[in-house]
Amino acid sequence: MFDPITIEILWRRLLSIVDEADSAVARTAFSSLLRDAHDYTCMFTDRRGRELAQGTFATPGQSGALALGIQKLVRRQPLEAYRPGDVFLTNDPWILAGHLNDVCVYAPVFHRGKVVAFSASVFHHSDIGGRVASDNHEVFEEGLFLPPVKLYDAGVANEAVFDILRWNVRTPDEVIGDVRSQIAANHVCSEKIRRLLEEYDLDGLEELADEICDRTERSMRAAIEKVPDGTYRAEGVIEQVEGRPDVVIRCAIHVRGSDIVVDLAGSSPHVDWGGNVVYHFTYAYVFMALKSVFDPDLPNNDGCTRPIRLEAPAGSVVNCTFPVAVAARMQIGHFLTEIVYRALAPVLPDRVIAGSGGTPATMNVLYGRRRDGRPWHTVVIRGGGMGASARRDGAHVYIFPANGANTPVEILENDTPLIVERRELLPDSGGPGRFRGGLGRCEVLRVPEDACAPGTSVSLAMQAGRFRLPPEGLEGGRPGALARFLVNDRPGNPYGLTRLRPGDVVTLDAAGGGGFGDPRERDRDRLAADVADGYVTPEAARRDYGRGGRSSVPPPPSKRSSNPPAPPGASGNG
Repeated sequence: MFDPITIEILWRRLLSIVDEADSAVARTAFSSLLRDAHDYTCMFTDRRGRELAQGTFATPGQSGALALGIQKLVRRQPLEAYRPGDVFLTNDPWILAGHLNDVCVYAPVFHRGKVVAFSASVFHHSDIGGRVASDNHEVFEEGLFLPPVKLYDAGVANEAVFDILRWNVRTPDEVIGDVRSQIAANHVCSEKIRRLLEEYDLDGLEELADEICDRTERSMRAAIEKVPDGTYRAEGVIEQVEGRPDVVIRCAIHVRGSDIVVDLAGSSPHVDWGGNVVYHFTYAYVFMALKSVFDPDLPNNDGCTRPIRLEAPAGSVVNCTFPVAVAARMQIGHFLTEIVYRALAPVLPDRVIAGSGGTPATMNVLYGRRRDGRPWHTVVIRGGGMGASARRDGAHVYIFPANGANTPVEILENDTPLIVERRELLPDSGGPGRFRGGLGRCEVLRVPEDACAPGTSVSLAMQAGRFRLPPEGLEGGRPGALARFLVNDRPGNPYGLTRLRPGDVVTLDAAGGGGFGDPRERDRDRLAADVADGYVTPEAARRDYGRGGRSSVPPPPSKRSSNPPAPPGASGNG
């Protein structure tokens, strides 16, 4: 029915629809985590719940998990039971992206009297109530848990659900505003889908979805078939809360023709804190890694997931069971991408990257009451140096693999009473190698004397890693520098809740990325440019690269870019 030119035009149109919904979020969201850090995902499916298109800047954890979860959600009732104006909401971690802060709003799309699609968005809400810390023991401590409920019934608001939200969070105006932003994004998506169907005189999306997803599947399978059949293994060790055994992730990737099975048998059992990962979130980052390796430019839809199957033992840290704590699931989940890269490095060394300092991304939850008693609450996501590849240096301060954005200093200071005293790159933090890891970043925050209401403090909850185990290098590359968390120049507890008083100063050093290849093989001009730009000190140049006639650094050429591009396929969304 569709010729290649028409297919291309319609596919670009579908992408523009979901990107318009994405832009609506930037214009209407209340919290900086959404407006500026872009921690949300918009997508739509066909009437069967098969993912058809997602926003260009979707986060892999949300989009990959939602692609699985939305199929379960839309099948909770027959299509005939949906009515125009219905809107649903849930934040069930085991259906969605793994913790209560990720709230999904989804709605049926009607055309010519029948359901033709579903629009959906997942927002990471800064505030979902509960005890905000990584060291909780059950999901009940972590905030408000909402099963799938009707937010609007045939266009009539369910005020009881809005009231439940308002009375269980610290900043109700912001939370309700962000929920309404989700509703607006879904509405934009729905209206544009209907307009497309009318313009092309289509009764629905089924035939178009079949064509696009089938073509995508064929392309993905063709890319996988180029890799020799075999089983490729890797093991990763992830630091746990201090005083407890580290977490071990074992990964076996079985390539058989155009099919891949990823088996995580032998991974550690679930942990007694919030680092546990639900199956959907595990799948999301395994899938993201495989797609970025095999066919990074391929459209994201149901078709590219079909060749990939995940096996993860129930009760393990990568397939945890209710009701374990899950709020800090990124502290373990983000490492799955890195472990998949490590497994494939021997067979595809030019398509993977070394360990990244932004794995996991550091999430700082800060909240308190201003001098006049008004509550404030914000979430800031920070990246680290990206791992180097076989072709280029790692980029500096990337939120990888989460695909978020750094919050500008001006926004942080506007949203909170805090002062950012310093934010700068950390010299020598990138792992040495033939290609150097990206640099980490130092950020220093101060709590002013007039920041808090009398008798109160500022709460800081950390979700982070790389404080004991640095990002690893590949093919002889060396590790990046460790992360660091100081309160008034003394080591703080990065795994719990920290109370900050007026006058306290917090230092947050993000880890650097791992290097790729033998440091002795680094090009002399590249090393000279590193020294000239301040990325590598002369002492480190001699110590880490000074062999084979390369111990002296020649006069520097003109300065190079301070932020080299990420390797192809490494930073695309999944």
